[in-house]
Amino acid sequence: MAAVEVHKFAQCITCHAWSRDRSMLAFCPNNNEVHIYALLQGKWEKLHVLQKHDQIVSGIDWSARANKIVTASHDRNSYVWNLEGSEWVPTLVILRLNRAALCVKWNPRENKFAVGSGAKTVCICYYEQENNWWVSKLIRKRHDSSVTSVAWHPNNILLATASTDGKCRIFSTFIKVVDAKESRTGPFADSKFGEQILQLDLSFSWSFGVRWSPSGNTLAYVGHSSMIYFVDDVGPSPLAQNVAFRDLPLRDVLFLSERLLIGVGFDCNPMVFAADLHGIWHFIKFLGERKTTSSGPKYGSQDGNGSCV
Repeated sequence: MAAVEVHKFAQCITCHAWSRDRSMLAFCPNNNEVHIYALLQGKWEKLHVLQKHDQIVSGIDWSARANKIVTASHDRNSYVWNLEGSEWVPTLVILRLNRAALCVKWNPRENKFAVGSGAKTVCICYYEQENNWWVSKLIRKRHDSSVTSVAWHPNNILLATASTDGKCRIFSTFIKVVDAKESRTGPFADSKFGEQILQLDLSFSWSFGVRWSPSGNTLAYVGHSSMIYFVDDVGPSPLAQNVAFRDLPLRDVLFLSERLLIGVGFDCNPMVFAADLHGIWHFIKFLGERKTTSSGPKYGSQDGNGSCV
């Protein structure tokens, strides 16, 4: 299999998720369906079409260990899909939203997932065995606008959110009936469900994507101002810095390691960022061939106070 392959599945894809071994792909082709393709003998073939939502599917996440798919939609509903035999069977999720669900993400233990919404709330969902459905607890009254992205800390408890109010926030999601007491470690061990740990006001425009590094020591998020923000030592005195670039805004980020990150967005050309030995982040290059690294002043790192590093 080639290092880079191009396949056209649909004219427009609103969201997607890979299976653990990357042999299967689930995506929404800009409607109320989820299509699942598998790589068979070098070709991608459609195996399943999941039909339960009434409006556009805006979020998909595929759990790595349990092999469950969770979907979220503008119809304000979410479903957890289990593969039973050769069919994907949906299980109802009680979200209690009055606006569209916009994004969804499993936690690392895969016993909870978070749903961001246009209702200025985040739903933390967990399974109730006796009723055979997923219920949710809502984090309310903190966001001033839609929640566009959610990211779980490796400890399964802390959740980072990005919002169109321009802020990134971190919450505790500890639920007594789900989370073990031993998971409550570190400086926020006594935090209650929904308690806001930190609010980052680094961006002055919409915030889109947010992600933790593999260790959870660094948080990165991107905004509509063509800036990427990095936060170390999350807590009472976080260390923040940003990198500005002259190209179109990024929509999401992915850590490849503690010191290497990929950003993707409206420019349709992934950008590579890396931290040097001093922990200062810099733009490195574009993954595509049509752009080259610029040495101009618009590519630079700044600390949280806005002074050049």
